[in-house]
Amino acid sequence: MARSGLTFGVEEEFLVVDAAGRPVPAGRAVLAGSGGATDELQPEIIVCQVESATPVCTGVGELLGHLGRLRETLSASARERGPRLIASGTPPLPEASPPPLTSERRYHRIGGHFRGLMRSANVCGCHVHVGVPDRDAGLHVLNHLRPWLPVLLAASANSPLSDGADTGYASRRHLQMSNWPSAGPPPYLRSTAEYDSTLDTMTRAGALLDPAMAYWAIRLSPTYPTVEIRVCDVTVTAEEAALIAVLVRGLVARALRTDDNAPDIAQEVIRADLWRSARDGLRGRCAAPSGSPPEPHALDRLVAEVRPVLDDDDRDFVDRMTRLLGRVGDGASRQLAAYARASRPEDVVTMLAEAAVPCDAPACP
Repeated sequence: MARSGLTFGVEEEFLVVDAAGRPVPAGRAVLAGSGGATDELQPEIIVCQVESATPVCTGVGELLGHLGRLRETLSASARERGPRLIASGTPPLPEASPPPLTSERRYHRIGGHFRGLMRSANVCGCHVHVGVPDRDAGLHVLNHLRPWLPVLLAASANSPLSDGADTGYASRRHLQMSNWPSAGPPPYLRSTAEYDSTLDTMTRAGALLDPAMAYWAIRLSPTYPTVEIRVCDVTVTAEEAALIAVLVRGLVARALRTDDNAPDIAQEVIRADLWRSARDGLRGRCAAPSGSPPEPHALDRLVAEVRPVLDDDDRDFVDRMTRLLGRVGDGASRQLAAYARASRPEDVVTMLAEAAVPCDAPACP
């Protein structure tokens, strides 16, 4: 077990697309070919999406094994049925308008309430859960992690294309998610009572239908005894998802080891820093943590922050992966590099579909 002693797990959302990169309504078929919906594999709100959820894990090797296994299962099922599974925060090409919803009553209730906003719902994220002792400890963690959200977004940025063109943003997904009234960074909250009261007020206003619809970039999970970090794009590879999870767990461990109050940084400042990270990804400057001037090596500062609580396996993995990202760039950079070769979204889809499969899987080049 890691020195932090904290359990963690990862949820990943994927797109099911045709060879050109257009989403296809085949999420249910992909799940059926994977053995049907389970605790680990689920439909998402849009019919061209599927979601995986790892079991609760204690080490990076265990987590990475589950991430690879679930990706391989979904990818194999998609290939057998014609579409392709890709890990991208947004579709390279547009979906049907409006995108069709999965046939579950809750999803259609959401669609009826939020109307045209559903056009921005076809996005895919990577959500990291880290176990905490109780809700009071979880809120303490939430406040301490707020300033690091822009760095986590920059490290995971993987949605530069929309409508078959470069949007000029590394994370178009973040912009689309920002349209939702319950999205973005949470405010600085001083008690769980204030946390619950804030969600109750938002529910009465109609900004969300219930607490599970709080799409904050970090929140107390409404289902599990965890803090849930939701700011990240789904990453190109399972290894990058594991990197994000290890870094998040390190930040949680650091927060739990201090009784100091977190810096009360204005929600608007964090929102502005998130916009900057969404625009530039790891290629540009990023505030780390928020409130400090943007700098070109923010990820290095995050790694230095968590290094004292990492065990040897975590540390070796983080060092290897950050060196790799330093060479190849974030997911957005790799998507744009594939697109630049011939301005063909199809090339991006091929790169993403191949990279989504673990390196020891049959379809790996």
